[in-house]
Amino acid sequence: MSLPKDLLYSEEHEWVKKEDDKVRIGITDFAQSELGDIVFVELPEVGDDIEADEPFGSVESVKTVSELYAPISGKVVEINEDLEDSPEFVNESPYEKAWMVVVEPSNQSEMDELLSADKYEAVIEED
Repeated sequence: MSLPKDLLYSEEHEWVKKEDDKVRIGITDFAQSELGDIVFVELPEVGDDIEADEPFGSVESVKTVSELYAPISGKVVEINEDLEDSPEFVNESPYEKAWMVVVEPSNQSEMDELLSADKYEAVIEED
């Protein structure tokens, strides 16, 4: 399982990559492996506000539909439109091709609540 050290993680299995004043969000390698083959991804619209710990979209696999939970609050400034036609990117490349949204955070202190790769690894080992 891949866990890039330069990312932050939520206990709901999302990853966050800080990019200047924005953050890129996706789901972890662990999450996609638990879900199985992804067949559909539902994302918010550009301009939508998302709230930390609240659903902002969903991922549908052959097994189940799973909510995506926002690791931080903010305004969606970009969505990964490639996932509409190629939801399998989530399985093939969860950290590169399958990022989901780019957000302008509204509360920077929420970043402090996220987990390092080592702490996230400890969380998934408990599951």
